[in-house]
Amino acid sequence: MTTDLRVLTPDDWDRWYKAFEHAFGGVTETAQERVLWRDLTEFGRSLGVWDEDECVATAGAFRFGLTVPGGARVDAAGITMVSVAPTYRRRGLLSAMMRRQLDDVRAWGEPLAILTASEPPIYGRFGYGAATQELAAEIDTARVRIAPPRRAVAGGGDGVPQDGAGAGRIRLRQVGATDPAVRAVCEEIYAAVVPERPGMIARTPGWERLPVVNGERERDGMSPLQCVLVERDGEVAGFTLYRVKPEWDRSGPKGTVELRELYARDAEAYGELWRFLFGIDLTSTVRARNRPVDDPFQHLVSDVRRCGLQVRDALYVRLVEVGAALEARTYRTPVDVVLEVEDAFCPWNEGRWRLTGDTKGATCVRTADQADLALSVRELGAAYLGGVSLTSLAGAGRVTELCPGALAEASTAFGSDVAPWLPHGF
Repeated sequence: MTTDLRVLTPDDWDRWYKAFEHAFGGVTETAQERVLWRDLTEFGRSLGVWDEDECVATAGAFRFGLTVPGGARVDAAGITMVSVAPTYRRRGLLSAMMRRQLDDVRAWGEPLAILTASEPPIYGRFGYGAATQELAAEIDTARVRIAPPRRAVAGGGDGVPQDGAGAGRIRLRQVGATDPAVRAVCEEIYAAVVPERPGMIARTPGWERLPVVNGERERDGMSPLQCVLVERDGEVAGFTLYRVKPEWDRSGPKGTVELRELYARDAEAYGELWRFLFGIDLTSTVRARNRPVDDPFQHLVSDVRRCGLQVRDALYVRLVEVGAALEARTYRTPVDVVLEVEDAFCPWNEGRWRLTGDTKGATCVRTADQADLALSVRELGAAYLGGVSLTSLAGAGRVTELCPGALAEASTAFGSDVAPWLPHGF
C-alpha cells in the first residue's frame, strides 16, 4: 500500500468530507451543515491521506482562543474531522496524522491542542487528557418547581441586602431565532460570558451560525428553533435557544422542551430564563444535553433527584508546549513545584519543569532541581483547566508525589472556582 499524506486543498474538500462522513457511518449531513463546515474549514491546517484518487483518512485543526483559569484567552488548535476509512485501519494512518498535526501545531506557535473524542480510548496515547465534563438533564417539570434567585436591594443601615424588587424591570421577549440582528445580540452575550469560565472558546466570524444549524438538525418532530431574550430596562441580559416537541397521551399534554443554549449576565436573568422554560404550556419535561457540571439551576430546583442528571467526558486537552501552556494560565493559590513530565509522543516536553505562579501570573522553565511530582503530559492536560484535581489523579496512580506536601499544594493551585465547560462541539 502506498498512501500520500498531504495538506487539504479546496478542490479536494468534497471527497475529503465525504470520506469523513463515510467513516462515521455514512450518514450524509444536510446541505446547510455541509455549507457551514466547508466555510469553516481551514484548508492550510487540514490533512488528508490519499490512496491514488481516494481519500482514506482525514484530520483538521481550527484556530481557537480558549479560556483558561484566570480568564486569559490562549491559542489552541481545535482538532476535528478525524477519521480513517474502515478498510484502512490498523495501518498507522491515525498515528501519522497525529504526528504531523502536533508538529504543525508546535510550528504554528499554539501551546495547546484540544478535541472532543468519538471514543474515549483513542487519544490518550497521543497525550490528550479528559479535562472537562458535561451535564445532561431531563427534568420532570410536572413535579419539579424552580425558585426565583434571591433579588438583592439596598437594605437597612447594617448593609445587609434585603429580598425585594431588583434595581431594574425584567421582562421576557420572544424573537426570531434566525434573525441576524437577534443573532448579533446573542453573540454579544455569549462573548461576555466566555472569559468567565475555563474551557469556553471564542466564536470567530462564521461560528455564530453553529447554534442555528445545530438547532435545526435531527429535529425529530420538534419545532423550529425558538429564542427568548430576557431584558432589564430595555437592555438584553440573557437569552435562551430552545425547541419544543408536542406530545399527548390519554391523560393530556406531555410535551418536551429541548434546551439548546442559555446564557445570562447575572443570576436574576439566568433564573428568569429557567422559570420561563419550566412554564411553557403543554410541556412536562425540560431536556438539556450539555450544561456545566456546576450549573446553578441545580440549586434552584425543588427536587434535584427528579432532574435525571448524567455526566460524561467532553473536552480533551493536550499540552503541545508544556512551558508556554503552564505560563499562559494563572493559579488559585501560590505554587512553586518541580514537575517531572513524561511525553513519549512529543519528546521536547520530556524532563523537569519548575512552575512558579499565583493569581497574577506564572513562569515555567526547565530545571535540574529534584522533582516534586511525576506525571505524564496526559495528566497535565486533564488537570490544566482546573476541573480534574491532581489529588484525584494521584489516587488513581496517575500522579506520583515525590516530595511530601507538594501534591496538596499543586492540586489546590491548579483548581478553578467554576467548572470548566465546552458549550458546543467542533
